[in-house]
Amino acid sequence: MKDAIETDILVIGGGMAGIGFAAALGEGRKVLVLEQERDLAYHSTGRSAAIYIRNYGNGPIRALNEASGPMFKAESEYFPHPLLTPRGILYIADGARAHEIGKLAATSVGVEEISADAAIAKVPLLSPYYVKAAAFEADAQDIDVHALHQGWLKKAKGQGASVLTGQEVLRAERANGSWQVETMDHQITANLIVNAAGAWADELARRCNVAPVGLQPLRRSMAVLPVPNGYDAAHWPLVDEVTEDFYFKPDGGRLFVSPCDEDPVDPHDAFADDMVLAEGLHRFEQAVNMEVTRVERSWAGLRTFAPDRSPVVGFDGGTEGFFWLAGQGGYGIQTAPALSKFAAELAENRTPELHHLVEPLSPTRFNEGN
Repeated sequence: MKDAIETDILVIGGGMAGIGFAAALGEGRKVLVLEQERDLAYHSTGRSAAIYIRNYGNGPIRALNEASGPMFKAESEYFPHPLLTPRGILYIADGARAHEIGKLAATSVGVEEISADAAIAKVPLLSPYYVKAAAFEADAQDIDVHALHQGWLKKAKGQGASVLTGQEVLRAERANGSWQVETMDHQITANLIVNAAGAWADELARRCNVAPVGLQPLRRSMAVLPVPNGYDAAHWPLVDEVTEDFYFKPDGGRLFVSPCDEDPVDPHDAFADDMVLAEGLHRFEQAVNMEVTRVERSWAGLRTFAPDRSPVVGFDGGTEGFFWLAGQGGYGIQTAPALSKFAAELAENRTPELHHLVEPLSPTRFNEGN
């Protein structure tokens, strides 16, 4: 016989979205976080090379970025050490795309055009034969993903939230004003389901007999290379090809290089495609003074987007007691402070501080006729 559990709010997904939401809720509610994997933050959260970039994403994303900045820096007992550390982003372009640098600077805050020589002075690995235009964003900062997730987990548990791992939702049904949710080991009764299932969010909706919203997981790959002899990369910024052909970031004596792939895939335990990595590393080689002779390791994660590439947050328009918190795409970590607060305010039927985002992020925006 399966164990019977009763809760007010069932949060499905133990990554940054689900744990951040649980931490942002006020006290006085019984909260259970359910994770299908044996470990929390196993998929996208645990594979993120996160960086806080104010100018990254569309309008709603940039509003969430802006609101998250002060929240990352706020003092808290749950974050005894800074969550952000200086990094900076150097945007580069070859001759064919040099005009994109001016467009980026003109539509961004805190992005300053610099000379190709100044760019190479910041990152001597760059080739002068490639870099013909550049811009620098000084305010971009690394995010301590593990510390953020663990701090929120501590806060959520301190407020009484419980966590169960290794519990995939098999099916769920809404009846008599509550949800009956079945996993391998438990029968869970809940008033509200919060769908924070990441790449599995549409699949979870189907198992709850809720219409999916059209979320698409996209694979993003990463290769780890040794820094070539003779270079000290400790203080290099992240280097981003201006049209996102590739980017690379120094990390502990290594270079993390991504081909910036966005290949549509089904939700799964993602792994890097060797051909995609090879093509991306070839593009990287054209921009630097090194030949890639050894890849120390590689991995991939899933970035899940709605059709308009904005998150999906709010109560479902057709099923009572079903709340969406999905579709964060490649912005989930840097928007997490503001998005967690926004989602908790909506779920508790409070007017969000970022009330102008209610309609742009609502799951009902995909309904026919809206």
